[in-house]
Amino acid sequence: MHRPKRWNLAPSEPAAAELAGRLKVSPLVAQVLLNRGVREPADCQDFLRPSFKCLHDPYLIPGLEKASERIARAVRERQRIVIYGDYDVDGITATAILWHAIRVLGGTCEFYIPHRIDEGYGLNAEAIKQICDAGAQLIVSVDCGVTAVEQAEIARERGVDLIVTDHHEWHEAVNEGATGDAGLGRRTPGVTGRTPRLPECYAVVHPRLPGEGAPYPNPHLCGAGVAFKLAWGVGMAVSGASRVSEDFRRFLLEATALAALGTIADVVPLVGENRILAHFGLGGLKASRLVGIQALIASAGLTGQRLDSFHVGFLLAPRLNACGRMGHARLAADLLITDDVEKANQIASYLEQQNRQRQAIERKILDQALDHITAGKWDGDGKSAIVLGDETWHAGVIGIVASRIVDRFYRPTIMVALNNGHGQGSGRSIAGFHLARALEACAGHLEAFGGHEMAAGLKLQTTQFEDFRASFCEHAKQTIGKDMLIPQLKLDSLADVSQMSPALVTDLQRLAPFGHGNRRPVLCFRGVEVSAPPRRVGRTGEHLQLHVRQDGRFIKCIAFGFGEHYDHLEVGARIDLAVEPTLNEYNGAASVELEIKDIQFPLHAREQ
Repeated sequence: MHRPKRWNLAPSEPAAAELAGRLKVSPLVAQVLLNRGVREPADCQDFLRPSFKCLHDPYLIPGLEKASERIARAVRERQRIVIYGDYDVDGITATAILWHAIRVLGGTCEFYIPHRIDEGYGLNAEAIKQICDAGAQLIVSVDCGVTAVEQAEIARERGVDLIVTDHHEWHEAVNEGATGDAGLGRRTPGVTGRTPRLPECYAVVHPRLPGEGAPYPNPHLCGAGVAFKLAWGVGMAVSGASRVSEDFRRFLLEATALAALGTIADVVPLVGENRILAHFGLGGLKASRLVGIQALIASAGLTGQRLDSFHVGFLLAPRLNACGRMGHARLAADLLITDDVEKANQIASYLEQQNRQRQAIERKILDQALDHITAGKWDGDGKSAIVLGDETWHAGVIGIVASRIVDRFYRPTIMVALNNGHGQGSGRSIAGFHLARALEACAGHLEAFGGHEMAAGLKLQTTQFEDFRASFCEHAKQTIGKDMLIPQLKLDSLADVSQMSPALVTDLQRLAPFGHGNRRPVLCFRGVEVSAPPRRVGRTGEHLQLHVRQDGRFIKCIAFGFGEHYDHLEVGARIDLAVEPTLNEYNGAASVELEIKDIQFPLHAREQ
């Protein structure tokens, strides 16, 4: 289904031509760089040629140097270290990075991954008790824990050091006497302050925490990114120098493959050092010596292929996520640490089965959710948000369905699986609506909640569901303007068919890896003519294959999800296109094809 978008065409930059000459790239590439805010020639060179030299000193992250020294001491003294991870790809890869790092440095290490449904997100109080009582001397959380106030108290009472590493939203300080529960962070209603309410533990490592000096230059590290920087810091602390050993340097280079999986899967902005980690990590995936990564790649049918962010986001990451959604994510972590080829292949095969099962359940829940939306008229013009609940829904899958609902209706969406008096929910947002802070505004109806701007989770009592729904929808109504509910499509430049060449597309590929914060370039074509009858493609004819011409030049297009426009695209029709140029290689020859992202008809009013 195609949803109309509001086009936002970037103004033509007069500096693009000069910049293109200095960089020896197409003016279109220079325009895109300027659109991304990369203006200085030196910064542009760094963007086009990523280098490890552009990674920031890990000790600039608040709490990281102290945490590194403590882990280094635990390594030297052979203390029992337990990594407490999370069940999504970011948490699993963060766990694997730190586990491998400690092992390479000669330490002993175990890990614990909570069960998504039975324990929920974050540090679980009972699990912390068991880990402490089993003899842990140091617990290090990855990708969770910044709201773990009560859980930190449990570790402290048992004399066990806890290091929290996270990148999610913390909760603000509340009135004295208010209680906090981490993981999702239970809150007693009260007046919020302006300072973070953090766990009292050995160290909190978080790229956005206020520190003594300047803010960390990259506030958008994911959990795996933080774990990578912590591993680097531990390597320096063990070596006692500002550089790591040569063996550990080789490990860090290989660990970028794990960091790239977490970075791309967690949809953090692919700019700055996130982009550097993704760039080198994507290159390292194909050659990774981790048998689990090779088994994962093989299960997706990608052996030998050059991998990009699409392969990670839509083929590899869903397989790693599958067992955490359908059962227990420990197997996914086992896959990334094992050196047993047979075991790796068995796990990868099981993840493939789990992913297929997840897809079937997802389709069923989506159909049910759409029925709920129709029955409740949630798709009406007066609705600013969608909140749905059902007793039959699988809590491990509803987050994906929420994303599908946002794609279709472009409203912040929360799905809640209601079961035996309790509800576990997952939400996805739209640009400009901070989901975690919206849940904070509705905290009085929630047992626990947490997340970040675009995705979050929650727990509540079933009896509170309707009150929460009313509160959340009212908050959305007061916060979201009408324009925010129209998805915006950013276009990088006007272009024409005559410019489309394999050399140009290859030039544009230098801007990869693409993803959140560094989207694929989208070009605007004005007044092209439909040159042949469109053809429906796909199982149900939901897609269109189209041929257009401009000034005597012809080009082939594919429009996914635009089948409904079939009757409006007769031969000779003049249309405007927003497109992503792609390279199609067949029988050794390369040709440019346009992937249509949106269509506008010039006779209709345009919004720019």
